[in-house]
Amino acid sequence: MRLRIFAIVILSGALVSPALAHPAAGQVYSFAAGLAHPFTGADHILAMLAVGLWGVLARGRAIWLWPSAFVATMLVGFAAASMGLHILFLESAISASVVVLGLCVALAIAAPIWVGAAIVGLFAFFHGFAHGIETPTANTIPYVAGFALATSWIHSAGIGLGLLAEGLIGRVALRVMGALTVLSGVFLIAS
Repeated sequence: MRLRIFAIVILSGALVSPALAHPAAGQVYSFAAGLAHPFTGADHILAMLAVGLWGVLARGRAIWLWPSAFVATMLVGFAAASMGLHILFLESAISASVVVLGLCVALAIAAPIWVGAAIVGLFAFFHGFAHGIETPTANTIPYVAGFALATSWIHSAGIGLGLLAEGLIGRVALRVMGALTVLSGVFLIAS
């Protein structure tokens, strides 16, 4: 029952939260703000949970390697944006990450470890880039540390949720969560 309530809450949040990666004007770029930031958009939450869920489906090293690849590449994206690189269709790429990562879970894509790391890394670059364009260049280390830690927490939540659902209901539960993630991503793109 708790799993169903959690899934409903996540889906409801996706239905009302736009695909925005930018903080409110005047936000202070502190460690606390960095911790809070990944929780401010359904696109970020859903993509990061999907990475954890997909890692559970893949088993083995993917459980820790894919989330680690996401965080590391997200930091590279942040650095690229901080150096002034420009990317077109950034928000579309972030929203697409929800759909593609959700499909990887829904279809139980059995990717080799390096292919999965490349896929999550590609999307992580865009998520990190969005953080980088919104952050002033001075005093960013606390903010970056905060959003990297929060991202790791959300990946861990995806792993925990996946292991719990798999243990209680079976692998089909993970695939259903992946399908709900895809639907949420389509909604984000359409809105």
